[in-house]
Amino acid sequence: MKKIVEYRKLLSVDKTVQLKELKTIYRNAMKDSHPDKFQGDDAGLKEAEENSKRIIEAYHFLVSINPETIKANLPEYTETTSTATITDYKFTDGRLIINFSNGSVYEYISVPKATYVKMVNADSPGRFAKRHIFNAFPYRKTINQD
Repeated sequence: MKKIVEYRKLLSVDKTVQLKELKTIYRNAMKDSHPDKFQGDDAGLKEAEENSKRIIEAYHFLVSINPETIKANLPEYTETTSTATITDYKFTDGRLIINFSNGSVYEYISVPKATYVKMVNADSPGRFAKRHIFNAFPYRKTINQD
């Protein structure tokens, strides 16, 4: 959740922001810190480039976990979690990344390490995930990060 809070703070939005509004906020933030505005000012240019990268990352992340995006992708997510098997999973910094047999990869955010350890030790990690992870944590579809 720390990452989510950080990104929302960066773009000055709350969790109820609509996609259309988020896009407008993102575009305005990019206008204010676009590197092209700092030609000839090396220090300002470097800072603008870093800030732009953070804004882009925050925008894409917040779009991926937005309720509108989740709702639009719910049929695919439900199909994946109910029919595809888990082929691999890893835990990094409170994020559980699960690869499915259909090629989908989902990132579950703010998963406690204790929950991950229980999944690793479960007789069936897939059954454990269905009961304790899939509908319990914020998630987003990602690309395969291998």
